[in-house]
Formats: sequence, C-alpha cells, structure tokens
Amino acid sequence: MNFEALQRRVRRTEAVVQVRMDETVRQWDMLQATWRRSWTPGRIVIAGLAGGFVAGRLEPGGAFSGARWLQMIGSVSGLVASAQASIATLQEAGLAAAAAATAEAASDDATHPDDPAPAAQPGHPQPAPGMPPQAAAAATELSEP
Repeated sequence: MNFEALQRRVRRTEAVVQVRMDETVRQWDMLQATWRRSWTPGRIVIAGLAGGFVAGRLEPGGAFSGARWLQMIGSVSGLVASAQASIATLQEAGLAAAAAATAEAASDDATHPDDPAPAAQPGHPQPAPGMPPQAAAAATELSEP
C-alpha cells in the first residue's frame, strides 16, 4: 500500500469515527430529554409509594436495611453523574476540535489566498458554506502537500 492510500484510509476512518461520535451525542441528548419528560409529578409519587412499599415489606433488620438503600442510591447517582460528565467532555472536545480546525483554516486561507478550493472527493462530504470543516478533514488537509 502506498502512502496516499494509507492517508485515504485514515481520512475515511476519522470521518466514520466523527459521524459515530455525533450520532452517539445526539442519541444521548434525545434519551436525556425523554427521561426528563417522562418523570411527571404523578409518576414521581407512584415511584415513591412503590419504593416505600418495597422498603416496608423487607425486614427492618434484614440484609437490605435503610443504610443499604442509601448506599445503593448514592452509588447509582454517582454512576449517572459520571456518565453525564463523560458525555459533556466528549461534547466539549468536539467543539474545541471544531474551533481549532476553524482557526487553522482561517490562518491557512490568510497565507494562501490564491489557492483554489479543494475539489470534493467521492465519499467525503464537504461542509456547508460558512460551516467549519470537521476536525478529521482539517487535520488531513494540513498534512497533504
């Protein structure tokens, strides 16, 4: 395999990763919005009553006492908080990469104003006019002669 073929494979793989990351963030946002909309006051009351009933049916001195309930709730809330933090980090990394790509493209355009725009390659979507290029596209354009 020659160097150009390897570069094409890397560009294609980076584009796939970027698309999948965008889809994941979009689906996570949709899940989060659906989750928040589904917790209506009536459902919260029903969940509280059901939780109280289950806690009352268990033996007070049994293996799953009040302290265990609190420990379980703390563990689950920590898990949810870490998942939300990781999604926020992914979103910020994507925004930072897009900002860096925009800055690189702007500085490249300022130094080479006579260069024609790159031709669209099959299988590589071009960003809409006025939109910054994706991070993978910006990084590979800088490495090409």
